[in-house]
Amino acid sequence: MTANGWLQILVFSVVILAVTKPVGIYVLRVYDGTMRWLSPVERVIYRWSGIDPEDDQHWTRYAAALLLFSAVSMLVTYLSLRLQGSLPLNPFHRAAVVDRQAFETAASFTTNTNWQSYIGETTMSYLSQMMQLAFHNFVSAATGLAAAVALARGIARRSGGRIGNFWVDLVRGTLYLLLPMSLVLAVLLAQQGVIQNFAPYVTAHTLEGARQVLAMGPVASQEAIKQLGTNGGGFFNANAAHPFENPTPWTNFLSMSAIFVIPAGVTYTFGRMVKNQKHGWALWTTMFVLFAGGVTATYWAEARGNPIHIAHGVTTVGNMEGKEVRFGIANSALHAVVTTDASCGAVNAMHDSFTPLGGLVPLVNIQLGELIFGGVGSGLYGMIVMAILTVFIAGLMVGRTPEYLGKKIQSREVQMAMLYVLSFPAVVLIFTAASAILPAGRAGLNNAGPHGLSEMLYAFTSVTGNNGSAFAGLTGTTYYYNTLLGLGTLFGRFAMIVPMLALAGFLSEGRTVPESAGTFPVTTPLFVVLLIGVILIVGALTFFPALSLGPVVEHLLMSLGKVF
Repeated sequence: MTANGWLQILVFSVVILAVTKPVGIYVLRVYDGTMRWLSPVERVIYRWSGIDPEDDQHWTRYAAALLLFSAVSMLVTYLSLRLQGSLPLNPFHRAAVVDRQAFETAASFTTNTNWQSYIGETTMSYLSQMMQLAFHNFVSAATGLAAAVALARGIARRSGGRIGNFWVDLVRGTLYLLLPMSLVLAVLLAQQGVIQNFAPYVTAHTLEGARQVLAMGPVASQEAIKQLGTNGGGFFNANAAHPFENPTPWTNFLSMSAIFVIPAGVTYTFGRMVKNQKHGWALWTTMFVLFAGGVTATYWAEARGNPIHIAHGVTTVGNMEGKEVRFGIANSALHAVVTTDASCGAVNAMHDSFTPLGGLVPLVNIQLGELIFGGVGSGLYGMIVMAILTVFIAGLMVGRTPEYLGKKIQSREVQMAMLYVLSFPAVVLIFTAASAILPAGRAGLNNAGPHGLSEMLYAFTSVTGNNGSAFAGLTGTTYYYNTLLGLGTLFGRFAMIVPMLALAGFLSEGRTVPESAGTFPVTTPLFVVLLIGVILIVGALTFFPALSLGPVVEHLLMSLGKVF
């Protein structure tokens, strides 16, 4: 570890803190309707789509609209990928995407996961990249934001289960927030050298006389929303390690900042919506403490290097395997933690090549629910669910009905919160266990022993957590993995978002009660400590047995000189 590395991490942290309030205020103005500079466009969209913007939907209608939109857009993407060979903007005549991979890709991008079991530059046409994948980068992020805002409304008001209008929230999030921010970021990235064109691929001849094909395409525009929408799907197979996607230290810094900027800002938005700004900052502080712990652990593990080298007296600068020399250990560790704290699968280093403890942290980040800033929208509502569980536990301690921001937390609210919390590990552990037993699952492994288990565990954790990064030693281009990983993305998105919307509806039905002597304060350092404890305990109790058989055992064996 170096002073320069810590300085870069510190600068990044200060920038995220500085943008939280202004971004939060802007997001609030987007969703409360005071942002009107594109109102003529907004009205046209409502008129053509038959949307009544004044319709305040019950949570069941809100959830149904969200599910219907996701299902139809996923079907359109699947059909487009299957017909890719017959569609325009395909200068290299890319063939139709095979059925199993088209299903997995359509499910993955619909759910804001962007898991890719294909090589982008040799599989997708320009039309598929722009009209389908980039489209989902916008609307899947806007869907997550809409759900988070709906939960905030449910807490903030008494409306008999009515939590807003999904179609209006979807349009406003895309039109006023994601599109303009992506436009600005795309221009900045293009200025730094990220390519943006529709040119055919370029054939180059190296100094050694070899022939090399350089992929072209509209990269800057997709890179911008990939990061701002916490999507992560790369135009190129090397993702953010590719020099056409991430050419300079500035693009690397801008990309990492873009991943966190909206998730950090919406904590301030939430505080304003529920009229308790201190609580919004308490949630932000909780997220930041967990983020700082993850960065510290990962940076230490990677800077320390391989104990086998140390034992044999080999002098190293740390574990540089799988890392871009342009970014080094500090920025690789920071990027890995940022992208797995958020539901963003963008990577500028190979997580599979991290040391066991270095790779453990990104894996645990996802397993905690990706609520450490988290995905756009999903990080906030995940953290709110954990806050509700925290005050429930605190209420049990003092023998009173727990309250959260003036709303009593009763049995049905706790049931929805627990359904939300348990759905994720159930899918991850069942699918991982099945893959460890079935021949089709084991056939995809390129590594034996605990590292092979880590690869499977990471894959199903990533897709179910809607992250999309990978321990890339796993061969995922089979019917078995394409199918299960695609199903994992769907379960991880919708089996969690529907109980959360039900929770929003239930809370909106409850009357607001004034604070009393028995109300557990949710703005104090004690609350932050208790919330962190609940998050870690829930994650540890759920996943520690599996982790102990994977990266923990691998670390212990590596210390004894054995690798996999």
